[in-house]
Amino acid sequence: MNKTIDISAPVVSNKIVLINASPENVWEVLINIDQWSTWQSDVTSSKLKGEFGLNSTFIWRSGGTKINSTIHTIEPFENFGWAGKTLGLLAVHNWKLIDIDGGTIVNVSESMNGFLAKLFKRQLKMAIEKGMQNWVDMLKIECEKTT
Repeated sequence: MNKTIDISAPVVSNKIVLINASPENVWEVLINIDQWSTWQSDVTSSKLKGEFGLNSTFIWRSGGTKINSTIHTIEPFENFGWAGKTLGLLAVHNWKLIDIDGGTIVNVSESMNGFLAKLFKRQLKMAIEKGMQNWVDMLKIECEKTT
């Protein structure tokens, strides 16, 4: 399983946000996969299969699309990532948390490969840019309301 973002992929996106909450708080919100739909408006359902850990799988729906994902990185309070497949697309999604003076810089990146990524590059790029901006905006709101 690929763990790194493919910067040469047809579709790549990166977003950075400062959250006024500790990395521990941000981490807990991010890894609580079953609760994503309670705060992330693009996610309509998300379910972790079994225990949370490396190579754990989860199924979720984002923007009406069902995605099967496998966790590839767990470094508590620092790095969290997964790879997912849907409709012939392979996406790698990574979160990096950086502790800065009581807050957290969150850097999220994603790449998409596959035939459909090449064919619909422009539309997918626009969708991923909008979707990832929503992720960081909603994550910021969720984390800051509990601090």
